[in-house]
Amino acid sequence: MKYVKDSETAKEIVQDAFLGLWEKRDTIDMERPVKSYLAMVIHNKCTNYLRDNRKFDQYILNIEELLEVPGYEGPDKLIENELEAKIDAAIQELPAKCREIFVLNRYENLKYQEIAHKLDISVKTVETQMSKALQHMRIRLAEYISFIAALFFTYFDT
Repeated sequence: MKYVKDSETAKEIVQDAFLGLWEKRDTIDMERPVKSYLAMVIHNKCTNYLRDNRKFDQYILNIEELLEVPGYEGPDKLIENELEAKIDAAIQELPAKCREIFVLNRYENLKYQEIAHKLDISVKTVETQMSKALQHMRIRLAEYISFIAALFFTYFDT
């Protein structure tokens, strides 16, 4: 509700998130907190909904704007900068095509179908490359998982 400002849409987004969790139950690491996974998925679905429906000003779609929480003082800037550098380094380690697909999806918010069309490849290839990229990112950023989870718990518990 905080983002989409519509009860029915909010319910639909949450239901889609739980359905996605159920459909991916075999590939999700259930030793990690499910709450943080759902929070991230719901956040992304809200962002996509706002982008696709353009009901709000463009600035709302800025991730920094969405992550600002009144009264919450962010983590140490040094840790933030270190994490950002690690993410950038992990992305640079990806093979060129895999990196391109990852960036198009995660930073330019293109859907798999849109990426496939833009790069003249199959959707299955996009899925495979994204799977490889995400696995690589999980491994490379494993030491930061607790920090990232803390950010989500702090944000979504307020």
